[in-house]
Amino acid sequence: MELQRVLSLVRKAVDDYEMINDGDKIAVGISGGKDSLTLLKALSHLKKFYPKKFDLFAVTVDLGFNNLNLDKIKVFCKELDVEYIIVKTDIAQIVFEERKESNPCSLCAKMRKGALNSALKERNINKVAYAHHKDDVIDTMMMSLIYEGRFHTFSPVTYLDKTDLYVIRPLIYMNEADVIGFVNNYDIPVVKSPCPVDKTTKREYVKNLVKQINRDNPGVKERMFTAIKDSNINGWTL
Repeated sequence: MELQRVLSLVRKAVDDYEMINDGDKIAVGISGGKDSLTLLKALSHLKKFYPKKFDLFAVTVDLGFNNLNLDKIKVFCKELDVEYIIVKTDIAQIVFEERKESNPCSLCAKMRKGALNSALKERNINKVAYAHHKDDVIDTMMMSLIYEGRFHTFSPVTYLDKTDLYVIRPLIYMNEADVIGFVNNYDIPVVKSPCPVDKTTKREYVKNLVKQINRDNPGVKERMFTAIKDSNINGWTL
């Protein structure tokens, strides 16, 4: 996928759900994966011509795994002229060594978001951009159906009242396949996750399940996404 097409989809999401206002300070949460780096590149280019002016930052919460090398991301951010903030933590040690969690994802996510939000508030950043794409929207809905018995997924814009932060998700109109194509076209410096349980979670199971359903029933993912947009799930009404 070409940059111009990515920018078109990102701008549509931003405009449809009023994600950006004049004077916003927006941080992209950078995991090192393809999605967050795609979002960072897209927003850095959108910033050049978008009528509402905003400041952009990149933030990585370093969980404390010893095998995480962020050098390529530092160079990438410099090339995009985006300030890169690295938040050092001991989350990996707490979750895997001290607590020895058998299902570590929930605690890790909670601690990671806490560290991220604290770092943003210290710098007066008012919005954080998560790189959830269309497949993530659908997979989360399926997880809610299977494990919670409800039709639900995250919103394009979420207000966190405890921290007075807004979460925005500008990639919601992009398919994961589009992200992969974009990363390959533009040689985005993806960093492999150092997490020992990466690719072994319930989310990964549901992701593969949805892929199989879509192979058996071509177009079902688009119909699922349309159902979400047309539903009364909080935050999705245009």
